[in-house]
Amino acid sequence: MRKRANKNVLPAPAAVTAAKQSISQPTSPRLRVGTGNDLHRLADGRRLILGGVKIPFDKGPVGHSDGDVLAHAICDALLGAAHLGDIGRHFPNTSPRWKDASSLLFLRHVRQLLDAAGYSIVNIDATVGLERPKLAPHIAPMEKKVAAALSLQPGQVSVKAKSGEGLDAVGRGEAIRADAMALVQFRSTPG
Repeated sequence: MRKRANKNVLPAPAAVTAAKQSISQPTSPRLRVGTGNDLHRLADGRRLILGGVKIPFDKGPVGHSDGDVLAHAICDALLGAAHLGDIGRHFPNTSPRWKDASSLLFLRHVRQLLDAAGYSIVNIDATVGLERPKLAPHIAPMEKKVAAALSLQPGQVSVKAKSGEGLDAVGRGEAIRADAMALVQFRSTPG
């Protein structure tokens, strides 16, 4: 592997090669599970975007990109399931390329990496933790946008919302959190 300025960032081809090597063993399972999570501080005057859906609110996450914790957690879950690293390797917060970028672009790119490594997505289950506003009216549009970005059917993406019940930074309205799990299946030939 070539030396790079940031040795923690694997170029996409190297990440795909590493994933292919990890699954080429006869004992590698065809189904793999990954988990992801993301947490951002909330600040006044920032946009609140979850799963690509703009949510009306006076606060939003502080982040290098659009701060979409749902999309970020899903990216990490998918990348982890396929042994392709993590979101920071592919979308470093030090890169001007990703400044204020839509996290739906991250999801599309992750889908391309999975395809190249020979994986298909079976399903995604995610939970967003936010004290307010209530997210119930926005769940279906979030599922639809995430599914579209990943070329999935809406029924393959489940999003839930929980409040922090007044506890920790989420419960005090200081932060937003998302957790995700992804199930991927290895195909016999990369697509």
